[in-house]
Amino acid sequence: MKLYIDPGTGSMLFAILIGIIGALSYVLQNLVVKLQFVLSGGKKVETNDKKIPIAIFTDDKRYWNVFAPICRELDRRDVDVVYFTASPDDPALNSGLKHLDAQFIGENNKAFAKMNFLNASIVLSSTPGLDVYQWKRSKNVDYYVHILHAASEVVTYRMFGLDYYDAVMISGEYQARDLRTLEKKRNLPAKEAVTVGIPYMDEMAARLAAAEPLPAHERTVLVAPSWGKSAIFQKYGGKILDVLLETGYQIIIRPHPQSFTSEKEMIEKLMAAYPASDRIQWNRDNDNFDVLNRADILISDFSGVIFDFALVYDKPVIYADTQFDTGPYDAWWLDRPMWTFSALPRIGQQLNEENLGTLKQMIDDCLENPRYAQGRQEVRKETWAFPGEGAKRAADYLMDKYQAISQGEESEHVVA
Repeated sequence: MKLYIDPGTGSMLFAILIGIIGALSYVLQNLVVKLQFVLSGGKKVETNDKKIPIAIFTDDKRYWNVFAPICRELDRRDVDVVYFTASPDDPALNSGLKHLDAQFIGENNKAFAKMNFLNASIVLSSTPGLDVYQWKRSKNVDYYVHILHAASEVVTYRMFGLDYYDAVMISGEYQARDLRTLEKKRNLPAKEAVTVGIPYMDEMAARLAAAEPLPAHERTVLVAPSWGKSAIFQKYGGKILDVLLETGYQIIIRPHPQSFTSEKEMIEKLMAAYPASDRIQWNRDNDNFDVLNRADILISDFSGVIFDFALVYDKPVIYADTQFDTGPYDAWWLDRPMWTFSALPRIGQQLNEENLGTLKQMIDDCLENPRYAQGRQEVRKETWAFPGEGAKRAADYLMDKYQAISQGEESEHVVA
């Protein structure tokens, strides 16, 4: 008889095992230091020679676009960075940056096990859940810094996603406000909320400005949902694709990468029912620049790509009313609506069961009504601080923080 362990229990057992190993490792390290002290005749022994000044950790290759601008800026300043990735084909591994030491450290739990014993001054990551599940704070890391991977909320992570970070790089005042709300409700110490902007959107905007103008083309609709119970395909299934086919427009379908793992059966059924044709294209490019550039309008739900599309490419969106369930997320703790739900009506129209049949008219109105262009300007100001300066400000912060840690001082950076 085979023994079955559910994922939650497995995660807990792994965390317990890591805790035991960590405790034993800590005891052994102390014994080694004491032995060195005795053998050296009572002289002080330096035990931190191999401490990494600045490390980056990513659990997936798709976040290279978040870190690449910062890595390039630090490389330009001759600052060494060690980049740990859980993807064997991460573009960082072949970046060509002189001062970036990119290392594949294994997938899933193997990667977390490596990070749990890391010796570094600063770790920058976009991975939530530090010290909640498998990824534990290392006793030999001084400071953990989180960077958001989209121009959106800090409260749409699973519960306690950012609680045990020391700092969060943000791009809007509402993000700092929500961090403070969570800290107050959970009686947590205040973490640094440093406003740097959005480095990857800065780079996307520069790339767009340098791109050749698009040739004349048929009106093109991009469907790019998130994944999970509140996402478009779980809500509408193929019905939304049937309505889109009736518009006569070109359709590009770009599911969230996680859908091909967590919703594999559903996606495979949709791809079989709506195969690629002269009207439908399924897109899985790792780099979404071209597909966002080609599309005239985006249909999505609560995916961060909504703001990439609206604010960088300056195009309207249609967002699905999927009755977002805040239950599993940090948003559940808020006493006010999420900022996203105040921003969305200003940059596009809401799609629901009642108006699904009028989707063509909605698309046309979003593309032709000037009020959505004005709304995009407003939202851009609220969530994209210091446009064009994100990588520089992020690098400034990391170097300032490292210097402060090295000197045993508090950082002079302004805290939101």
